[in-house]
Amino acid sequence: MIEVEGLCKRYGDQLAVEDLSLAVQPGEIYCLLGANGAGKTTTINVLLGFIPPTAGTARIGGVDVTKRPLEARRRVAYLSENVMLYGNLSVWRNLDFFAALSGNGTLDRSAAAALLQRVGLDEAVLSRRVKALSKGMRQKLGLAVCLLKDSSALIMDEPMSGLDPKATVELTAVLLALREAGKALLVSTHDVFRARRIASRVGILRAGRKVWEGNRAELESLDLEALYLRCMAEETVVANGVAGGGGV
Repeated sequence: MIEVEGLCKRYGDQLAVEDLSLAVQPGEIYCLLGANGAGKTTTINVLLGFIPPTAGTARIGGVDVTKRPLEARRRVAYLSENVMLYGNLSVWRNLDFFAALSGNGTLDRSAAAALLQRVGLDEAVLSRRVKALSKGMRQKLGLAVCLLKDSSALIMDEPMSGLDPKATVELTAVLLALREAGKALLVSTHDVFRARRIASRVGILRAGRKVWEGNRAELESLDLEALYLRCMAEETVVANGVAGGGGV
């Protein structure tokens, strides 16, 4: 559903992503772990068609994002770290606007309330201006906007950054529900503990290269934080298994 194959991105002499391949299937959450500058956001920008790859292929639902960008974008919803909404408008007006923008027509109050309930927000916030909401509430509202498209694929860039523990737990529950509903989710994050909690698979990026990838069973049997720190420190690149050889 979400795929990159042999992806490379250069800016002059600077390498942002090198020979990256990954795939996210329906009913999976794939977490991209890495420090700032590791290539997470660049990979997402290529998948969304914001920037062209230097080499390799990116596909959403089988559609090449470079060759058919508009069709690819119709198949995916995106939640950024800092959700861009209309602060002076009410929650309801924001939802109604983005519903129309997505081609789903107007959104009545009952449908808007049901959508908010899916992301853990109360109907009472419909009349509040977006600029009066906490960051956690804005992130949930941003996710509600994503759900308006009813896309099979969702891409999220640091969706839990800056959230308090309660908001993080609530947003985590929503992501797990989306996974159970058969959505394919690609989530970039710095949060090792949350990644271990929600991920079907994890890929660790360092300096634009994938240095480790593991599935759910492997995540259950290792110390992901220790592995992540080793991957950041070592030169060894391992597509599967533990960097540097041996257990963690």
